[in-house]
Amino acid sequence: MPIATHKDRLGRVREHIGIVACSAEGAALCYRTICAAGARLLGGHAHPEISMHTHSLADYVACLDRGDWQGVAELMLASADKLAKAGADFLICPDNTIHQAFPYVESRSKLPWLHIAEIVAAEAAGRGFERLGLTGTRWLVESAVYPEKLAARGLGYVRPSLAEREDINRIVMDELVCGVFTTEAIACFQRVIGRLKDAGCDAVVLGCTEIPLIVNDSNSPLPTLDSTRLLALAALRRALPG
Repeated sequence: MPIATHKDRLGRVREHIGIVACSAEGAALCYRTICAAGARLLGGHAHPEISMHTHSLADYVACLDRGDWQGVAELMLASADKLAKAGADFLICPDNTIHQAFPYVESRSKLPWLHIAEIVAAEAAGRGFERLGLTGTRWLVESAVYPEKLAARGLGYVRPSLAEREDINRIVMDELVCGVFTTEAIACFQRVIGRLKDAGCDAVVLGCTEIPLIVNDSNSPLPTLDSTRLLALAALRRALPG
């Protein structure tokens, strides 16, 4: 027997969110944000229906190490197919780096997606920022994922130096995705963001979904654009009836 469609207290249908996950920490923060914000909006313990699927992070990292973006896309599409079969109405991916495979994914997906960088760019433009610092893995920072979406909004950006990219990449991949959070990592991000501020940036993109676990407006030299929570809230707005 099929599961009854999830409706709100006025009988309006809520959409089912599908999460194509990559790292556990980023996906968990996104999931928790949807649930907590849903309860604040809907009352009680309510939130839209959510399904999540992820392959082993090692499978993604193997593709990243060899620059195999079609391989990344195949993993994302396999998750997307499972989520479509689970009843999801649309998809999100709480991982900035693997959005580099999005051109191989979008045209083949059975379901629509929200694009994390588009959401961050829209938020930045809406808040009046003009020049953003980019933080994230070296794969992300060296890619066109954010530059393309920021340029579409008339926004400028600054990348960290090569040495800073390596430091951040190590912290993300060796520590944050493993649930390791240190004062040294926070200090490193503060130094990098401080330099981005000196370079004329008026906000910083927390462009790995794990970075908001250690960096936020209270300890950052610049206002932060939290890609994880912005994606979660955008998914929530889409899922709820108008």
